[in-house]
Amino acid sequence: MEMNEELESLIRKFALKNAVEHEGKALASAILSKLLGERPEFREKIREVMKIVEKVVREVNSLSLEEQEKELERCAPELLVIRKVKEEKELPELPQAEMGKVVTRLPPEPSGYMHIGHAMSGIINYLYAKKYEGKIWLRFEDTDPRKVRREYYESFIRGYKWLGIKWDFEKYESQHLENYYKYAEKLILKHSAYVCNCPKEKISELRKLGKPCEHTKRSVEENLEEWNRMFSTYREGEAVLRLKGDMESKNYCMRDPVIFRIVEAEHPLVGKKYRIWPTYDFAVSLEDSFCGVTHVLRSAEFGSMRVELQNYIRNLFGMKNPIIIQYSRFNFRGTPIQKRKIRELIKQGIIHSWDDPRLATVDAIRRRGIVPEALRRFTIEVGITQAYHEYEWEMLYAVNRKVLDPITKRYFFVPNPIELEVINAPRKEAILRNHPNRELGVRKIETSGHFFISKDDLDLLRKQKVVRLKYLYNIKVEEINGNKITATFVGEQLKREMLKIQWVTDENVPALVLIPGPLFINHEINKESLQQVRGLCEKACLELQEGDIIQAERFGFLRLDKKENASLTFIFTHR
Repeated sequence: MEMNEELESLIRKFALKNAVEHEGKALASAILSKLLGERPEFREKIREVMKIVEKVVREVNSLSLEEQEKELERCAPELLVIRKVKEEKELPELPQAEMGKVVTRLPPEPSGYMHIGHAMSGIINYLYAKKYEGKIWLRFEDTDPRKVRREYYESFIRGYKWLGIKWDFEKYESQHLENYYKYAEKLILKHSAYVCNCPKEKISELRKLGKPCEHTKRSVEENLEEWNRMFSTYREGEAVLRLKGDMESKNYCMRDPVIFRIVEAEHPLVGKKYRIWPTYDFAVSLEDSFCGVTHVLRSAEFGSMRVELQNYIRNLFGMKNPIIIQYSRFNFRGTPIQKRKIRELIKQGIIHSWDDPRLATVDAIRRRGIVPEALRRFTIEVGITQAYHEYEWEMLYAVNRKVLDPITKRYFFVPNPIELEVINAPRKEAILRNHPNRELGVRKIETSGHFFISKDDLDLLRKQKVVRLKYLYNIKVEEINGNKITATFVGEQLKREMLKIQWVTDENVPALVLIPGPLFINHEINKESLQQVRGLCEKACLELQEGDIIQAERFGFLRLDKKENASLTFIFTHR
């Protein structure tokens, strides 16, 4: 078989992971299922693949658990996360933090939907406020009316509430513009700001060259007059208020940046009440002081150069600077979070909405079945670092699995169903536990010998004639005729090494499972990023409500996305 070396390497990773998760013993059928889920092209050569799987599993199971963990950490460290997550782990101490006096903030710009980076940053700020018995602000940085929309505000409020984040104060910068104007005038009176009428392109060019424009020579009186004309006479693009910094500074941000500009666009909260709007750096500098923020914890996308500018602005007013801690952005492989890129994907029809389960918006990951507790634990685990990381989704899935496993009910889902007729089968009431190790109740199913099982098990059935219908009894395969299997009842005694397969009776529910994958592979659009699997669920699934998460045995965790009449649509979470 071609690609033996590559195939064995992939199988070995899966086997090591499975072994580590199950106290040193990997299960060949689980490895095969995982492999075929990711590499469906191997289904055509399943017998040859199974031989390799069994060989690799024997080798892996001959190792000690410690040896398995070391090898997995060496060849695929991202798959080892589940063994490393420690619930007692906490975020490191904050510098100069005093109990009861720490103030942090959630500062979203409502220019797009909340994504996983916002969520993880919000968790960090919230946990630190709790750690030091301090306070936290929800402060919307909404001073660009061209970008903000009501649905974006709602996205953040909905997202923070879903995460269990409770804020002490709430503020909208757009509703405090008169206060910013007072501070702008203070700068003009101090000769620390001036009105500039240069075109945008000229301002950019002069800043690049480190040369001041002629408007820096205006007197305080002239600047006050020009400032007033910005409110009444000038149109958008004709005048801006610039801060006097240092045009020769190596920090480009300090080269007389614009701090106010004219924006003639309607704002979703204040309408057309204002036309002069502060830039981000000016507003955030003042607001951190107004809100008494002691520690600014944010991703490094804002850049250290802007820290100098914001501190400079506060120093001009004699305000205290907060302690600023920046960390690497939270990026996930194959998943865009940039608003521009997502809008383009929607425009092209590749995705249809901002909550598409292939995205990393909070609405999307919630649809996918990631739960808040898992995201909190994962955030604590990866911690705060300035080193760039592109996380694998499997790392978050591992934590999510650990949270879900003890609280999630099990059900049968049969993908790609085919008929099974069991000759001489006793009429029997099967009693199925909703969880193998927890008291989550039971469900009862009447059986009579007619079932549906997964077509994906056909090759295994050809090889292993005697199998067990899980939680029921043993059967021997007599004939496979197209999409129908005939078998005979051969007893109820459970044998440990026997293949166990899931099933449903005639009382079943049609189900569609959407399986999201990475939108991009090697920076190219993945045309197979959303697969569909049709199948049958046991009748008990009709009791589920939209949003419920279950574990479909031998298939994976599923979240019920839509319930219409007697048909269910699930989104695959992970195995």
